[in-house]
Amino acid sequence: MQSTANFRGAMFMCLAMAGFTCNDALVKSVTGVMNAGQIMLVRGFFTSVLVLMIARHFGALRSLRLVLSPVIALRIVAEVFASITYILALGQIPLANASAILQALPLAVTLGAALFLSEPVGWRRWLAILAGFLGVLIVLRPGPEGFTGAALSVLASVVCAAIRDLCTRRIDPAVPSLFISAITAVVITLVGAALVVPLGGWQPMSLVSISHLGAASLLLLVGYQCIVLAMRNGEIAIVAPFRYTSLIWSIGIGILFFAEKPDIWMVTGIAIIIASGLYTFARENKRRTTAVAQQSEPGSPK
Repeated sequence: MQSTANFRGAMFMCLAMAGFTCNDALVKSVTGVMNAGQIMLVRGFFTSVLVLMIARHFGALRSLRLVLSPVIALRIVAEVFASITYILALGQIPLANASAILQALPLAVTLGAALFLSEPVGWRRWLAILAGFLGVLIVLRPGPEGFTGAALSVLASVVCAAIRDLCTRRIDPAVPSLFISAITAVVITLVGAALVVPLGGWQPMSLVSISHLGAASLLLLVGYQCIVLAMRNGEIAIVAPFRYTSLIWSIGIGILFFAEKPDIWMVTGIAIIIASGLYTFARENKRRTTAVAQQSEPGSPK
């Protein structure tokens, strides 16, 4: 039964990564005809409508006063900046490179949890974190020419996403996830509207561009739903590594639709990031297994 649940979890994780990566590709496809603010506004509008309808259906809507909670407010702000920085970068950096840098997110969350939430991290995982960030530097290219504004923008997005995830851990479990998602989508839409003029003004949209952003919002929703199902069905240590399937999608889409060709630096950096991430997942699983075993020993505290 557990193997079946793990298989379902792995499949949901693969679907989530496919949804997120295809969403990124669709957003990238319109970065040449509209600015980041307009993209956030249009995609955010579609996403807000979908999430609000679902949240209302499941009775997940709550008082807006909850948004005044510092941890929820900080999470929303971090999500907004993560979206801005990532969309800005997508129009200037290969899809596979952006996706590879984003794979450092679990390492960044582990680092943040150790520094700010006092979670225990042994020396082996510290080495894995350092190795993962070394992989990111290799993807960025060793040398000043690699540190473009777009590459640094993706790094900023990773930092903001890590803050978002750390805040999520501190939110009261009684607050529905759908409510947080709905409020975040609405705020991103409003911020996008405020950025349209400063980033260059509104540009006429073709039916193709509108359909791309509509599909992107749907795929984004599918990705979020599938990642929740993945974590609820399978063991984290088995399911989480399948997040790296997003690299297969991003490299394939980059080659087929954006004429991008991965080079030796990117392949090397990706390999290091994946290896360090898998090691971190393995160590985390071992730590949890040991903790559970100790708690189940006779006479151990409940």
